[in-house]
Amino acid sequence: MVKAETTEKKIIPYGRQAITDADIEAVVSTLRSDYLTQGPAIPEFEKKFAGYVGAEYAVALSNGTAALHLCAMALNVKPGSRVITTPITFAASANCVRYCGGEVHFADIDPDTFLLDISKVKALLEKHPAGYFQGIIPVDFAGNAVNLEAFRKLADEHGLWIIEDACHAPGGYFTDSKQAKQKCGNGRFADLAIFSFHPVKHIATGEGGMITTNNKALYEKLLLLRTHGITKDPSMYENSEADVAQGPWYYEMQELGYNYRLTDFQAALGTSQMERADENLERRKLIAKKYDNTFSNTSFIKPLPAEGHAYHLYVIQAADRLGLYNHLRANNIFAQVHYVPVHLMPYYKQSGFKKGDFPHAESYYDKCLSIPMYHSLQEADQQRVIDTILDFEKH
Repeated sequence: MVKAETTEKKIIPYGRQAITDADIEAVVSTLRSDYLTQGPAIPEFEKKFAGYVGAEYAVALSNGTAALHLCAMALNVKPGSRVITTPITFAASANCVRYCGGEVHFADIDPDTFLLDISKVKALLEKHPAGYFQGIIPVDFAGNAVNLEAFRKLADEHGLWIIEDACHAPGGYFTDSKQAKQKCGNGRFADLAIFSFHPVKHIATGEGGMITTNNKALYEKLLLLRTHGITKDPSMYENSEADVAQGPWYYEMQELGYNYRLTDFQAALGTSQMERADENLERRKLIAKKYDNTFSNTSFIKPLPAEGHAYHLYVIQAADRLGLYNHLRANNIFAQVHYVPVHLMPYYKQSGFKKGDFPHAESYYDKCLSIPMYHSLQEADQQRVIDTILDFEKH
């Protein structure tokens, strides 16, 4: 039994935001402006983020879950629609389909990458008649980018759309068959991609999300759905000229949309944070490299390709996960588990899913533990994490 140290040490969380004076100044400047919402900071943030990932269009939203929901709506998910995703993700990746009345189907993960296994997806598609499924939602888990070129080829063979859940991977990429680096969210292979700006993510706005795409029609539909389904654009009006001529206050609600807007001061924070996005990503890679080098001869890690990984999380595998979790916690180091498999949630078990359905996902979950990974993690704090883990292993 490992004894916890008795001296109080500062708390090291598994993830956290880093706010600079420049961030604070950007927010204060917006608070002193004429707009707190629906102002110029929103399109500025959208344009900057679209450029960062290499997409044509970007739509800022209140959070990543809202982004997933609107993606499903824009792609016409409805009762009877069937969509495939991974069980190792946050529940929102699946829930967005249920919000629209669709059915969620899971495929197991690749035990070497922890990503949705394309061979399992292919087998699932081939078990059912053509047209049975409508789409796939792959997840760039922990920051490791899914090979969307391969998924696009499979999706095209079966007439499916793709939503890329890239919440963990801004700045991440995979290398395509032509040896080109394809950034997550660039819109080349996925119809839509989504990101989150929760405080533990690479870019923080408090809460916030973004959808990126290269499809203009989908972009315009998303803009409508983001704000109650209402438009004030005369070129889009559907009612008669007499209705439109009532006055300059006229507007039309054309879809059943939602209020999923981001505020201007959140957007200002996001734009400021993006100034350091590349620098912060490099810092995450250095942190990951130190973990890799330390744990390479232990049972804690399964080496993953470092190229293209955005390192939102650093996940280890621990045979005595609860023991290690408690030992870290006793030493004021707060690890986390990502994730309880979605198919084992009581809500999804009601649909017939059960333990044993996806053995690789369940095996991964039995041992996974996310240890501190954030770009402001200090070297001394990381060393303390490492020493505490090795101390546990030694005993």
